[in-house]
This record gives sequence, structure tokens and C-alpha cells, in this order.
Amino acid sequence: MKILGLIPARGGSKGIPGKNIKPLRGKPLLQYTIEAAKRSNLLSRIVLSSDDEEIMATARKLGLEAPFQRPANLAGDSSSSLEVVKHALRFFLENGEKFDAVCLLQPTSPLRRERLIDEAIEKFSSGNFDSLVTVREVPDDYNPHWIFEEKNGGLKIATGETEIITRRQDLPKAYHRDGAIYLTKTEVLLEQDSLYGKNIGFVDTTGDPYVNIDTPRDWEEAERILSINNQQLAD
Repeated sequence: MKILGLIPARGGSKGIPGKNIKPLRGKPLLQYTIEAAKRSNLLSRIVLSSDDEEIMATARKLGLEAPFQRPANLAGDSSSSLEVVKHALRFFLENGEKFDAVCLLQPTSPLRRERLIDEAIEKFSSGNFDSLVTVREVPDDYNPHWIFEEKNGGLKIATGETEIITRRQDLPKAYHRDGAIYLTKTEVLLEQDSLYGKNIGFVDTTGDPYVNIDTPRDWEEAERILSINNQQLAD
């Protein structure tokens, strides 16, 4: 498959100003995702999608293509990842280049392990999925079968069941997206207007170091994990 690696990095971060190019353990946050993408053997092309000229300049210095500038209406707090991906695809289509799928790699997930991207692409390609995401297992206490929603002043089981599963051992596994990888077929993105489609594959990253940077506290956690990893390598 011909797969576009797309790294989105807008300039208007409010929780952590300048987040995408802020140094994290000596490197711009963006650099971690660029390096992970470049280690992949299965991405056909890797590009940046950004509205910010400083981010684009930083990316180019790090060897990443930035062939277009994202319009401001796709760089706000409410802008969807789907529209950002579709904008990139349309840019390449207008310039005569087609891709079978897009691999969205968010800089806010700097801890991707070695070969994770290629592992995801291999499973995506062989499984005939509409999309594939990386996920982590939900702790039992937060399993949707044990979660309640409010209804008419009372509670109902979030899954819609009438009887709660009483034994922990009987709970089916549940997962949440970890934000590291989103892989989607081009036809699903453009024709179904969806980032997921109906047939969704997954790679479980539960055992891997994890952080999805959105707040200053997340940033501190990323620094802590990277410090531990660097110390282990030194030892």
C-alpha cells in the first residue's frame, strides 16, 4: 500500500504555549514523532500539516517535508482531525499524487516504541480494515459494563444492559485510543467522510510507556518517563 505519513502540528496550543516545538528533554516535541516516522520502512512519504511558519521552519530543519500551509480555519481548537487529513489528501490529489491510506501521527504522543508504526501498517494491510488505531486496555473499574449513566434522576448501565456483570473475570476486555497512530483508507476518508469506517483494527500498546501531552502535568510525566528511559539506556 502507498501510505502517507501525516504529522499535524498547529501553532495555537493554549494549554502549553508553543507545545509542538517546545524542548522536551533537549529536543522539540515534534522531533520525537519525526524520528519515529523516519524509522518506518512502510510509510511512502512523510509530511507536516501546520498553519504556523515557525513550526514549518523547525520541521524542515529536522528533515521533514512541509509542502503546504494549513489554512487558519483548520487550525482552531474545534478543528477536526478528519478535516485536517482530508485537506492534506486533496492537496496531493490536486498535484497528481494518490495514496491508499493515511497514517496520522500526532506529536503529542512522543513515546512510540521501535517498529510500532510498521507493526500497525502490517496488521492494517493484511487485515483489510477500514482503519486501525493504537489502544490501551481500560482498567476493570472503568470497564463500560461497570459504568453508569444518569437517567431520570437514577442510573442505568452505560452499555444498555439490564443486569450488571458481577464477576471481574467475566468482563470483556475494553480499550481506549492512546492517540499514537490512526491509519485510515483514503476511500473511507473521502467517500465515507470518516476517520474510522466500520471495520476497525487495533494494536494494543498497554505494556508500553505512555503519555498523551495535553496539559503541563502531562508534559512533566513525559519528562519523567524519558528521564527513566535514558537512565536505563545509560546503565
